Amino acid sequence: MEYLVWIGAAVSILGLLGLVQSIRKVAKARKTATSDEELRALVQKVLPLNLGSLGLSVLGLMIVIVGISLG
Repeated sequence: MEYLVWIGAAVSILGLLGLVQSIRKVAKARKTATSDEELRALVQKVLPLNLGSLGLSVLGLMIVIVGISLG
């Protein structure tokens, strides 16, 4: 079941890359936003990416745990 560990690690890394992307987008939004409402709107657009990436990371870690448990 070693392949599950590697698959899970790859999925977790994809999730981590998504989290880094969402951090970059929010940092850019903080620099460019002129009002609080505009910043909230930009952050709300990034929220699905953030939550999806977090879920992908958790899923990858669960796959790693299953691979270790079965191996």
